[in-house]
Amino acid sequence: MTTVTELLQPVELDLENLVANLRSLIGAKHPILQAAAEHLFSAGGKRIRPGIVLLLSRALEPNGELSARHRRLAEITEMIHTASLVHDDVVDEASTRRGVATVHSRFNHKVAVLAGDFLFAQASWHLANLDNLDVVKLLSRVIMDLADGEVKQGLYKYDSCQTLDTYLEKSYCKTASLIANSARAVGVLSEQPDQNLKSLHYFGKQLGLAFQVVDDILDFTGNDQQLGKPAFTDLASGYLTAPALYALEEKPDLARLIDREFSVEGDLENALNLVHTSRAISRTRDLAEQFAKESREAIKWLPDSPSRRAILELPDFVLSRLY
Repeated sequence: MTTVTELLQPVELDLENLVANLRSLIGAKHPILQAAAEHLFSAGGKRIRPGIVLLLSRALEPNGELSARHRRLAEITEMIHTASLVHDDVVDEASTRRGVATVHSRFNHKVAVLAGDFLFAQASWHLANLDNLDVVKLLSRVIMDLADGEVKQGLYKYDSCQTLDTYLEKSYCKTASLIANSARAVGVLSEQPDQNLKSLHYFGKQLGLAFQVVDDILDFTGNDQQLGKPAFTDLASGYLTAPALYALEEKPDLARLIDREFSVEGDLENALNLVHTSRAISRTRDLAEQFAKESREAIKWLPDSPSRRAILELPDFVLSRLY
């Protein structure tokens, strides 16, 4: 199985420079916020999102070289992603992320919220300095979508009447919007025609949805190490993902457990059993495979290069987390 390190090998040095630049970009004016941000960047992570930006940038440039604006776009993408994780952890009251104490666990909730805001503000500042209104609109939309997705997730908590379409809309906002809009932004900076811009956005959208759906399967089948957080967190918190929604179609008794918010002892275990004894996991896997296939098809027009070959492997890499 291809590892993420192998997959991102064409931009390995670019990613090393990105991490170094992120530390300098956040500045030293606010020591506590800087310490919180440093803690985040030190926590590691696969850097898949900026890696996608860098791979696409190299694939689209005739000589395979990166411009300063492409590099900065990758940095902004990682800032936005990291900021969203800080806020997610506060909302979810998560104590660890990638095996490292979350910002609010290490500092406090106020510092965590401010650190997330600080990173969003930094990203917005550097985004404006790209001097490209189309790119500003694309990445600003991402920040709006992230907030919208978080609100949607809260509104539909323990809602057994939620539809699959609602779940996918929320998943697009929370996960796929950043990949889709940053992919399209790469095309804008590379002066691609409108049809290619649409294809880049669709590639990112379907890849992001595949990534989220796989994550949601792993919440039922994975372990803490695979997830970077405790398993069964989503269901226990009342967040109904594709496996639960598919199981509800087959197992009506699940609705009763969800509606009473797993308040009776054994409810959560019974709910998990209902999911696992239905076809929900296999149906969700089919959904992830569909999104991955559509993602791969969307960017086959890219000219051949090591970066293109790596990009074409991304959908299979996302699916490989299931096996």
